[in-house]
Amino acid sequence: MRKYRFLHVDVFTETRFGGNQLAVFVDGQSLSTEEMQKIACEMNFSETTFVLPPERPEADWKVRIFTPGRELPFAGHPTLGTAYVLAQEGMVELKEPQTTMNLELGIGIVPVELEVTNQKIGFLQMKQQKPTFGRRLNQIARIAEALAIRCS
Repeated sequence: MRKYRFLHVDVFTETRFGGNQLAVFVDGQSLSTEEMQKIACEMNFSETTFVLPPERPEADWKVRIFTPGRELPFAGHPTLGTAYVLAQEGMVELKEPQTTMNLELGIGIVPVELEVTNQKIGFLQMKQQKPTFGRRLNQIARIAEALAIRCS
């Protein structure tokens, strides 16, 4: 039987079992994509992340994010939660007053900044890429009807 270590973290809170739950597998290197998906389904959290060595030289770690049903190229709380775990586990060197780590995600490199005081992690924030949008839908009446919204 294979064994894998993971951490269950609560993101966006200081209260245990509050916030957004996340499972972080700190060594996903020997897992296949299919196994990651099955584990995420078994965990049944909104997201589960798997940390891997980076493929791009500017990245500190590669992170794959899975829901119970599919892999995501990016999601906010798993990115920040995984960054926190990497720092807590000593997988990224903490520098005061700020540490920046570059996570390789499905959308590319996402820098995450951590405020650090007395080797304790405070506030975390990420620099997201500019959004891109698809074509604009101009059929207001049809959309309103589909959503059962009155349109005047």
